[in-house]
Amino acid sequence: MSQDRIKDQKHDGQPDVSRRKFLNTAAFAGLAGASMTVGLSACKQEEKAAPAAAPASAPAAASEAGKYEVAPGQLDTYYSFSSGGHSGNVRIYGLPSGRELKCIPVFNTDCLVGWGITNESKAIIGTKPDGSLKYQTGDTHHVHPSYTDGTYDGKYLFVNDKINSRLARVRLDTMECDKITELPNVQGFHGTFPDKRDPVDASINHTTRVFCGAEFSIPLPNNGHNIEKTAEYRSLFSCVDSETMQVRWQVLIDGNCDLVATSYDGKLAATNQYNTEMGVHYPEMMSVERDACLFFNVARIEEAVKAGKVTYIGDSKVPVVDGRKAANADPKTALTCYVPIPKNPHGVNISPDGKYYACSGKLSPTATVIEHELVLKWFEGEIKEPRDTVVAEPEIGLGPLHTGFDNKGNAYTTLFLDSQIVKWNVEAAIKAYKGDKNVTVVLDRIDVHYQPGHGFTSMGETKEADGKFFISDNKFSKDRFLPVGPLHPETAQMIDISGDKMKLVADHSVLSEPHDSIVVRRDIIKTRQVYNMDEFPNAVKDPKDSGVFRDGKKVTVKLTGQAPAYSMPEFTVKKGDEVTIILTNHDKVEDLTHGFAIPKHDINFIVNPQETKSVTFKADKPGIYWCYCTHFCHALHLEMRSRMIVEL
Repeated sequence: MSQDRIKDQKHDGQPDVSRRKFLNTAAFAGLAGASMTVGLSACKQEEKAAPAAAPASAPAAASEAGKYEVAPGQLDTYYSFSSGGHSGNVRIYGLPSGRELKCIPVFNTDCLVGWGITNESKAIIGTKPDGSLKYQTGDTHHVHPSYTDGTYDGKYLFVNDKINSRLARVRLDTMECDKITELPNVQGFHGTFPDKRDPVDASINHTTRVFCGAEFSIPLPNNGHNIEKTAEYRSLFSCVDSETMQVRWQVLIDGNCDLVATSYDGKLAATNQYNTEMGVHYPEMMSVERDACLFFNVARIEEAVKAGKVTYIGDSKVPVVDGRKAANADPKTALTCYVPIPKNPHGVNISPDGKYYACSGKLSPTATVIEHELVLKWFEGEIKEPRDTVVAEPEIGLGPLHTGFDNKGNAYTTLFLDSQIVKWNVEAAIKAYKGDKNVTVVLDRIDVHYQPGHGFTSMGETKEADGKFFISDNKFSKDRFLPVGPLHPETAQMIDISGDKMKLVADHSVLSEPHDSIVVRRDIIKTRQVYNMDEFPNAVKDPKDSGVFRDGKKVTVKLTGQAPAYSMPEFTVKKGDEVTIILTNHDKVEDLTHGFAIPKHDINFIVNPQETKSVTFKADKPGIYWCYCTHFCHALHLEMRSRMIVEL
């Protein structure tokens, strides 16, 4: 170890305070350097908040670490579903072990399962007229399951694609994506959240709406006209039906959307806004001292849509209502409410009791607490100013981002610049805001490594928050793991929050770049282990139905697989044929999956027990090609082959 490295550490392995100060200063300078006004404001905030950033709780002693381990053969208590960032996928981890269980391909291609290769997956992702994928990239940010009565129902998981403005739905019984919808007239689809309230139809045990925020303002329609009229750029807030996955309506707004939260009574959806200036360039986005948390009155919006008070943008058939400030000045008829929030907030979360929204100012050392009932009263005209819905604004540290909650009235917020998690009490913050100087708002702090982004508590986005664990997804992991080149892994650190003091009990490397995660009790998730063959219209139900079926130059090859053989040891096609292979797995044994790969044809996919999948390709190379099983299935796995003969 170099002398410089030794100087950067204390004997207990924790980072030296001077080193953390350097990290914070450098990060803050990068954020605040756009304008002198912001820089001076940041310096004042840092000076004011510095005394409160002092001692943080230490990690758990090594002797305690064992109680958080999951022994070989034992199951985890929780599932953690995590966005994969610009990998375009969703990852599943077990907690508290931190074991990675599965990657679910969503917006990316995946040669393990054939996602983006099989006809079925290409139909979900979307294709061009020539059959190629419309998009081959994705950027997943936020993952949230469907709800019934304020808690997860185990049916769906929803995840966004920021790059191409798509919403995907994952079935939680199979952990596979089954639908993808592209939002019209939207760029930078960042935040998403399902409705938490009871469904309107009690016979339907899933949520009926998913709300989606657009981060980037653009000309509407974005057709090459009015490019220089930047003051007219706008964003849209969208509502998607969770069952049909069709866009139900959109709201035209001032500013942009960042993250999204929903109320437990189904009355409000919310998004924080960090660019209310509607700036196009970076310095223009930093001029105001307050941005906003924007609330949507769901019932009024849907009434307006039903009454036909809508417009349409471009060639989209989605109804759009006007949620801009000028059109919503009268609270009694307003569709939207813009609550001023300092400064460049990033993240809005609602407490498990449904009473309060926490919205943190990224460039302010504060978290703003907004009372749900007061927002409703503003919409009824009982409160004059939107800012009057704010009931607390405690100073908690530098760079506050995301907030999770326990079951004791406490909030846990990530501090990006301080590289800490801060624990604070919501009711104490409200009392302090009213002038009570005898309450303690900030209860504890703990260092994380380094620069935490999203943070979340176990079951914390439901009314069943259990107050056991907080997971901090950190953006930097320098010095934490074995070096693997310039692209470092990132860290997910698990903190025990069950006591008065937070304890860091485990950390795990995670592949770049998780944004958001959610922790779900394992008893909520009910997975299937074997498919039903009747679900697949093209299933080859009897091996006797196997064969080669020609229609001109289009050829269909029907196959079954049952360990350790395919139903046809060989099949023949001709050069230039468009070949579709349909493969059904006839094994009924749990965990007995077969693969199918064709050398030199870029074909590889898997079929699970009783499942059917298909691929279509051009047989343009004459010769012999050994199709083989890629997924270990049997003692004679290597012998599981079929010979494709391509004749001239």
